[in-house]
Amino acid sequence: MAEYIISILLLIGGCFVLVGSIGLVKMPDFFMRLHGPTKATTLGMASLLTAAMVFFSTTGEGLSVKEILISIFLLLTAPISGYMLIKSAIHHKLDSIERTTGKDNIEDDV
Repeated sequence: MAEYIISILLLIGGCFVLVGSIGLVKMPDFFMRLHGPTKATTLGMASLLTAAMVFFSTTGEGLSVKEILISIFLLLTAPISGYMLIKSAIHHKLDSIERTTGKDNIEDDV
């Protein structure tokens, strides 16, 4: 039964990482491109790390703290780094396409 859970988590994680990577390449501007790595890839990595936790807990080595720490680190740093990249792009007045929403909520840099 654990093999099925691990397999499903690996497939879900792989699909999310693939979708995030495709989004990184195919989106038209920087602001839209940032959604791929910060959302889908983070969720995919969380699923892959959960599969690793299930695998190592069922093989007799006990609960693996490394995967928990990596998951916490990823879930904390991905939104912060995405926010910092967006603020840097706004500061440098990076162009965006007309379909990019939320541009009216951007504060002017003084």
